[in-house]
Amino acid sequence: MQDGFFPDVVGLDGMHFGKAVCIITGASKGFGRCLAKEIALLLKPGSVFVLVARSGDKLRDLQAELAATRAGKAGLITRCVVADLGVKDDVERVLQEIREASSDTDIDQLLLINNAGSLGDISRYAKSFTDLHEVNAYLSFNVSSALSLTAGVLEVFSRRQGLRRCVVNVSSLCALKPFPSWVLYCTGKAARDMMFRVLAEEEPNIRVLSYAPGPLDTDMQVEARTSSADAGLKRSFSAMHSQGGLLTCEESCSKLLKVLLKDEYPSGTHLDFYDV
Repeated sequence: MQDGFFPDVVGLDGMHFGKAVCIITGASKGFGRCLAKEIALLLKPGSVFVLVARSGDKLRDLQAELAATRAGKAGLITRCVVADLGVKDDVERVLQEIREASSDTDIDQLLLINNAGSLGDISRYAKSFTDLHEVNAYLSFNVSSALSLTAGVLEVFSRRQGLRRCVVNVSSLCALKPFPSWVLYCTGKAARDMMFRVLAEEEPNIRVLSYAPGPLDTDMQVEARTSSADAGLKRSFSAMHSQGGLLTCEESCSKLLKVLLKDEYPSGTHLDFYDV
């Protein structure tokens, strides 16, 4: 244990993220909320969280929860931004909060986790999506915002000596495999994976990872097994749930953090929970 770190920091072989600015989208529930709680234990006092979600009440609950932990009492700063990332002005408000959080230049690491996402309408098949506005609205929230936010964050935290920059894209098996009736979700996840592969090629000094967390026991999984138009998918997800095949957010979060702390992955790669 190094002096100046939170008392309950227990990283992989004592590793940690140092003094960091950590930005998590979709932080109010599920995997994003779990990440915030676990990462808090791996940060040096004076680190800053910028937590983004559409649900203000749940964000404030998380902020209070973090403030009551040893990390919060030791000096973790948590900023919450209630925002719909599909709206340009809201993306700009998030970036403004990040600019204010960046005023302390004495940080070791930038960690941006693009976790926000939605399934879209999975009760229909591809041939029914004739409404351009509906498709564009989905892609704006799930794809365009991730690119614009990441680009804006990297402008704020430009390359400098001693600053490690890491960008995580929370991905899915759907980025690689087509699921009937999930045309929006599969398209969005595939596009995001390629987006971050390009970033890794363009910026070799930035660590980039697309991580598929596996089948998580979350609200999204409930929607998947109750609303999918495809009967085979419904049966598959229902069986996975009834047979105990779903993962907890904590299980998947633990694997992601181990990967990030060990830092041995090829930048731009897609890693699945079951690959680690």
